[in-house]
Amino acid sequence: MTITRQDTDGHRALRELEDDRSSVRLRAALAVGTAPDPRFVDKLVERCAIEPDFFVRDMLTWALTRHPVAVTLPGLVREVRSGRAQARSQALHTLSKIGDRRAWPAITRTLLSDADDEVARSAWRTAVALVPEGEEAGLAAVLATQLGRGERETQLSLSRALVALGEAVAPALRAATTEPDPRVRVHALATQRLRRDPDAGFEYAIEEAKRVVALGGSGQEGR
Repeated sequence: MTITRQDTDGHRALRELEDDRSSVRLRAALAVGTAPDPRFVDKLVERCAIEPDFFVRDMLTWALTRHPVAVTLPGLVREVRSGRAQARSQALHTLSKIGDRRAWPAITRTLLSDADDEVARSAWRTAVALVPEGEEAGLAAVLATQLGRGERETQLSLSRALVALGEAVAPALRAATTEPDPRVRVHALATQRLRRDPDAGFEYAIEEAKRVVALGGSGQEGR
């Protein structure tokens, strides 16, 4: 078997993905993505699960998007069921970047309500990117069960995902404005406001929604 210069460089890059220096790992991920080789996909996916540096993880995702979808999809779908939160989150992020709807069945209700906020946020973004035409309302109903969850960053991520679903989200939001939990009502009202006026800003929308709820209103609207 002939060993080419590309083989040698590729295997060196794979070794460097485990280097202690993030700059070396970043350069290695760039090298693997610049010269894609299906033999390296499993290693890239494996590294995504444990890579501590955000910028290196993003480069690993880019490197995976450079490979054929038929090669990357099985490993990524397997990772979204991993017991490691980072593995689930990064695999979901990568699937959203690839944008192939064959991954849609892997975006389960369990992932959309994952106990880890980072995983859930990745799942929301990925679901919106991959949802098949005609299934937006069903997705909106599942996402609406997460209203009121977490801190502002998590709530903003969910609101953005819901707004991105367009008109399909209106019934789920309308129903959420009558929920007993005031946090759910506030979040639903704020999301409705962002649908009407995307430039309003999330903080303003939340504060306005709090005033409505404090006054005993639901702010229900017909759209």
